[in-house]
Amino acid sequence: MGKSKVETFIGFSVKSRKIVFGSGAIDVQKRDVYLIMVSGDAAKNTQALAIKFKNRYSCPLVKCIAEFERIVNRPGCKIAAFKDRRLAAAILENLDDNYELYVGGDGQAWQKNTKI
Repeated sequence: MGKSKVETFIGFSVKSRKIVFGSGAIDVQKRDVYLIMVSGDAAKNTQALAIKFKNRYSCPLVKCIAEFERIVNRPGCKIAAFKDRRLAAAILENLDDNYELYVGGDGQAWQKNTKI
């Protein structure tokens, strides 16, 4: 099976160095974070950090249910931030069944296939 559009856009982000991997690298970013993506199998603390980053940068948060480490080609990677506005928008427009958008609220409120 071929790559989805979202995987292709993530690949573009990696190739153009418009993505930051890991919570430490995201934490030191001052600005220009347009999308946070977290792995579906990330620990609860990592997911809580992702929500914290979402609130800090006022950007959408997406959970990748598929093999996130394979998609970003980084073993052990559980969280990433996208620094390009257009690529982030393209990813959000093309979300499929392998991705869930965080909508907030009490607890973990995620929605599949939500168009922004």
